[in-house]
Amino acid sequence: MADESDRLLAKVTPRDHVVALNVTGRSLSTEALAARMEAWRMIGADVVFLVGGADGLDSTCLTRADEQLSLSALTFPHGLVRVMLAEQIYRAWTLLAGHPYHRG
Repeated sequence: MADESDRLLAKVTPRDHVVALNVTGRSLSTEALAARMEAWRMIGADVVFLVGGADGLDSTCLTRADEQLSLSALTFPHGLVRVMLAEQIYRAWTLLAGHPYHRG
């Protein structure tokens, strides 16, 4: 986990707003994620999502994170989490754009 943490954090700059995905993180609805995305857009920093491997994220990543979010209380393979995260970001973006993709 420490090696993975080093590799992940090597890609993060001090200016980045880091969001760690963690099972104990805050759960958001799609509408709340869209609101967070709007707030992130206003801070003027790149948003970086950290997705851990099979054992989750090392404490170093969690400490560096500006916030922690949870996609679910369930455990998923990290490859699937990346796809789920991409879809949720797209869904929230379409909500902000007024596109009919999100019918929630």
